[in-house]
Amino acid sequence: MAIAALITWVITALGGFYMLGIWIRRGGIRRPQTGASRLPAPVVFGHFALAAIGLVVWIVYVVADKSALAWTSFGLLLPVALLGFVMLARWIPVYRDRATAGAAAVATGPGAEGAVPAERHFPVPVVLAHGLLAVVTLVLVLLTALGVGTG
Repeated sequence: MAIAALITWVITALGGFYMLGIWIRRGGIRRPQTGASRLPAPVVFGHFALAAIGLVVWIVYVVADKSALAWTSFGLLLPVALLGFVMLARWIPVYRDRATAGAAAVATGPGAEGAVPAERHFPVPVVLAHGLLAVVTLVLVLLTALGVGTG
């Protein structure tokens, strides 16, 4: 189960890294007043940093098989999940505004896209896969830490 958690964690991280790249390229790191993003940079980078640290701890756990490392990884995943839910809650209205904004952009012509939040460019399948795999990873890490499926 530890290897399955590692695989799902790595795939989840790849999707998250892809979205982080989109967010940065589309101006998400700029000040929120510019309309560049509705996702606060500390939340985005906190989510990324804690997930990356947790993944490193999990890799060490897989190699060393020390239960304290499994629980440390799980403990790191809890705030990662909380920050992820915060970002999801802030992304949903941006996603819902896509249709309205698309019609407005056609009506106003080129250049109307200046105040579009960076996260509007996230591919929906990537967002959904990232969230689903994150939940699977969290459950697998918890089950592994509890010792389910071993011995």
